[in-house]
Amino acid sequence: MSSTPDLGPVPKRVDVGVEQVRRLVAEQFPQWAGLPVRAVSDGGWDNRTFHLGDAMLVRMPSAAEYAQAVEKEHRWLPAFAPVLPLPIPVPLGKGEPGADYPFPWSVYQWIDGEPSSVDRIADPLAFAEDLAGFLLALQKIDPADGPRPGIHNWFRGGTLRTFETYTRDGIEALAGHTNVDLAREIWAAALEARWDGVERWFHGDIAKGNLLLDGGKLSAVIDFGTCGVGDPSCDLAVAWTMLTAEGRRVFRERLSVDDATWARGRGWALWKTLATAMYSVDGEDEGDEAVAKESLRVLDEIYSER
Repeated sequence: MSSTPDLGPVPKRVDVGVEQVRRLVAEQFPQWAGLPVRAVSDGGWDNRTFHLGDAMLVRMPSAAEYAQAVEKEHRWLPAFAPVLPLPIPVPLGKGEPGADYPFPWSVYQWIDGEPSSVDRIADPLAFAEDLAGFLLALQKIDPADGPRPGIHNWFRGGTLRTFETYTRDGIEALAGHTNVDLAREIWAAALEARWDGVERWFHGDIAKGNLLLDGGKLSAVIDFGTCGVGDPSCDLAVAWTMLTAEGRRVFRERLSVDDATWARGRGWALWKTLATAMYSVDGEDEGDEAVAKESLRVLDEIYSER
């Protein structure tokens, strides 16, 4: 039996401030040196994001592991943009380490839009249809030479067994808060569901913060740091985190997802939700209650399919 990959220690993050970004831009992109730099509200965890003037953003990896995605994004996003049905970020410039900042970084054009959430979606069925159409177009892109699962994307597109310890820990931690027997059953089914081995492109983090809305309609998809080629079932987790029951049906039919792929997608949704819930259900930090409530809501959606 082959061993599963080791996710390694928690990444060691670095702080990035406005003045530091301003110096880096001035040193490496003098044509933009006079533009104001402002931190983006809720500007991300894996990457810190800053406004550069009114039409650009600066994206700064917060750890060495996340910096591995920079080269990939500069290589592939310009190729994706012309063939995808929704706007995506396209890099305008690639920065190098400097000004006490140790990683490569990027300048992108700013894409207007409101971060999505379940309550902001105007038409759940149209949202499901549009999102499926985007993923279908992404999966049709030639996967040759695309990056396989690895630390650069935390093994998205690979085997779910990579996350078995995290999932089982989450199940044990949530005893008394959720139906742990059903969670075990769903997880076992996901592990048993075989992938056909046909590599396809995937985004890797189809989640509310990376799906932008305009007037309640899906308008753009951002943050391709976890993209790669492999098993695309990781992109199906959104079916339970953001879609209604009818939206899931539309989403699945549009993508023509078979039973095994759907089961693996459900497994991706389960482990990611458990990982969030286990740190919030008994937490004392501000916001833990809201996170726990949302996580338990998603678990109910995952459990609703029998």
